[in-house]
Amino acid sequence: MSHYLIQQSKFVRKATIEYVKEVNENRLEIIPAGLNNNIKWHLGHIYTVTEKFAFQLTGKKATVPADFPKLFNPGTSPKDWSVKSPAKEELIFLLNEQIVKMETLSKEIELPIKKVYNTSTGLRISSVAACLSFCLYHEGMHFGVIKTINQFSQNKD
Repeated sequence: MSHYLIQQSKFVRKATIEYVKEVNENRLEIIPAGLNNNIKWHLGHIYTVTEKFAFQLTGKKATVPADFPKLFNPGTSPKDWSVKSPAKEELIFLLNEQIVKMETLSKEIELPIKKVYNTSTGLRISSVAACLSFCLYHEGMHFGVIKTINQFSQNKD
């Protein structure tokens, strides 16, 4: 049986994916007034940041499509995109694959990472477990924004 952090990650990711599968395609690229990003950006951002924290920082191979950093890194916005964004189906596929790949971390979850990482908000991350815990927080926060954007966008259908 896998570690509880892996199980929680699967639970959160399944909730994200199942919710987004039901979102009207028209709403994926709406940026509500006062916000900088859309639902598609949040999905790509979740994927990109999880690759960094769950794989790159833990010494594993991170798999990020070529255009993803310029589309989905922190501080980016669809307002500035100069390349075509991935389709909803591609993002869902990558998010599903990523959670399967996360299982590989089960046996190393209690190990320290090679170099302590300090987030932009000052959180000190020093273990594989801390990396995964941050991913849970991060995805939950963005999932909440996805739901909010979808609710605000209902008036635009």
